[in-house]
Amino acid sequence: MDNYNQLLLRVSEAAGLSVSDIERKIEAKRAKLSGLVSKEGAVQIIAAELGINFDQERMKIAELVHGMKRANVIGKILEIYPVREYNKNGRAGKVCNLLIADESSNVKTVLWDLHHIELIENGKLEKGNVVEISNASVRNGELHLSTFSDIKNSKENLKNVVMEKVFHEKKIIAAINGERFKTRAVIVQIFDPRYFEVCPECGKKVANGECTNGHGKVEGKKRALLSIVLDDGSETIRCVLFGEQIKKLGFDDEEIFSLEKFVVKKEGLLGEEKFFCGNVKANSLSNVNELNIEDITDIDSSKLIKELESRSV
Repeated sequence: MDNYNQLLLRVSEAAGLSVSDIERKIEAKRAKLSGLVSKEGAVQIIAAELGINFDQERMKIAELVHGMKRANVIGKILEIYPVREYNKNGRAGKVCNLLIADESSNVKTVLWDLHHIELIENGKLEKGNVVEISNASVRNGELHLSTFSDIKNSKENLKNVVMEKVFHEKKIIAAINGERFKTRAVIVQIFDPRYFEVCPECGKKVANGECTNGHGKVEGKKRALLSIVLDDGSETIRCVLFGEQIKKLGFDDEEIFSLEKFVVKKEGLLGEEKFFCGNVKANSLSNVNELNIEDITDIDSSKLIKELESRSV
């Protein structure tokens, strides 16, 4: 069940109304606003109109939806990624990403405030700690903490947190920027690969024989980027694959780096249907959603038949 449906259930229970009643209110609100608000935005508006205020309530991670401004959650830190410095439009700063989880799901959490980042740098917040987060915003499937947010250690003991990545299975037409997404789709187009080189020491891009991350002159390792187009009957989506994901599609190293062999193999893959998982991102130039593929699996026909039979009962 995706985050929208999780939140829909919560609003239904809090309001004492059926899910179908809430859904009718959501569709009426969207129609009134000429479809300019998403379902995720509409359910928050309906909740407010029904007197349900999430600002002071703790949410499950699986209930977080895009657009929330004052989300409060408790989660266990699964990963802490290196603090990065940036300089954008003459403004310098730091950013640090965490992965936190509870019993319902997990979410990438972004710290922008230097005081929050100092807690990481000083070892006051560590991997394995349970933390309480308040007044965070939800953007593109991520939890963002600003100066007005708070993060601190909690004495609560979270057990059975969701460790594996969570992908929401849905139609391509319903894909939302920033969410982890899974679709059963057909490969309708495969573009020729683009090649580039990375530093053998840090994995960053090599330009003109030099590491762009400061490791000087290096002998770059050749890598490939592949773009494909998927169609699940509702819409098409362009996808990007690197490294192991290209191999999961069905190419070996020789076929990836030899265009002659690549063309032969690609003809046999067109029209194949598989499950594709990844992160939905809006292309910065076209503003059209793309899928950064993280996993590809074959369709188990017997398992699929059982699932369809169970739904029809």
